[in-house]
Amino acid sequence: MINALIEAVSISLNGEFGDGYEIHMEEIKQDLKEPCFFISCINPASSLFLGKRYFRENLFCIQYFPRRQGHERAECNETAERLFKCLEYLEVSGRFVKGTGMKYEVADGILNFFVNYDIYIQKKETLPAMEEVEREITAKG
Repeated sequence: MINALIEAVSISLNGEFGDGYEIHMEEIKQDLKEPCFFISCINPASSLFLGKRYFRENLFCIQYFPRRQGHERAECNETAERLFKCLEYLEVSGRFVKGTGMKYEVADGILNFFVNYDIYIQKKETLPAMEEVEREITAKG
C-alpha cells in the first residue's frame, strides 16, 4: 500500500507542477537536477483495529529542492502553498485518501513538507491448501 500511496503522490505532484519538475522516489546520490521533489514514507506503523481490520499510519515527507537563484525560501513557501492544495486528497486503488497533519519547514534551503495518509485495511484471510484425499469406490454390476 505504501508504494501505491507514493505513486499517487507522484501523480498529484506531476498534475500540479508539470513535467518541468523531476520526481524521485529513490535516493539520488549525485547529479540532482533542480527543481525536483523527493518522496519518502517515514516510520509507517500498523495496529490491529477490529477483527481483521488494521489501521495504517503513513507519514510522508515530500522534499522540494528549489532552483538555486537566491530566492530559495520564497520559492519554497510558494511551493508549500501549492502542496497543501494538491496533496489534500489522493486517489489510491479506486478510493480517496485524505491527507492530514500537513505542515512544512524550510531547512538549509530545502522544503520538507509532511503529510499523513492514514488508512484502514482489511487483512485477507488465507485458507490452508487442501491435502490429498483418497477414496476407494466399488461399482456393483
